[in-house]
Amino acid sequence: MEIIHTDLSFEVYKRLKTMILANEFEPGEKLVQEQIAAMFGVSRMPLHKAFQMLENEMLVENLPRRGFYVTEIDNAKLLDAFECREALEGIAARRTTQVITEKELDDLKSLFKPFISKIKIDIKKYIEADQAFHNSILQLSGNQILQKFEVVKNITSQTYRGGLIRQPEETLPEHLAIIDAISKGDAQLAEQLMREHSVKTQELIREQINKEKT
Repeated sequence: MEIIHTDLSFEVYKRLKTMILANEFEPGEKLVQEQIAAMFGVSRMPLHKAFQMLENEMLVENLPRRGFYVTEIDNAKLLDAFECREALEGIAARRTTQVITEKELDDLKSLFKPFISKIKIDIKKYIEADQAFHNSILQLSGNQILQKFEVVKNITSQTYRGGLIRQPEETLPEHLAIIDAISKGDAQLAEQLMREHSVKTQELIREQINKEKT
């Protein structure tokens, strides 16, 4: 896995980010610099810079006198992320409706076709479709700022480690309704439905936070 590249810190950052999001490092796990440096065949300087980039994206935390650890996402952080996601994905859905091509729309529709009329849905495959849908809405918007929306994407991506917050029988009709609004060119409705989609998840997270307080 040795890295050969002129910008070593960026390459290490990309590799580590992929590994963290793929759950190859567990939340709360310490990142032992000597071991990772040896794994990638790099010195500690580019590794430390990579850790700083990951820290900026809230994927790792630098704990005083203890070192770098994979960030543990609690419900408070998750709620913050979904509140941001509500606003920004709503904007992205509106923008996507205005600029999407027929080919891109067909690709978007194809994400959930395998799950329509299915009695039992493969959760792993549905999670992949769910992630692809939300990432596609950001990318198809054509808005370069939204496309760089890394911190919130990182936090919400980590929630898939434990499965879905809401089940497919609830979210699938919502996804299909958003795609239908986009296909009809109704940008206002697409934004409204995307925001409502996020708000419903926020409500469940708030319920969990309230339970934790009691």
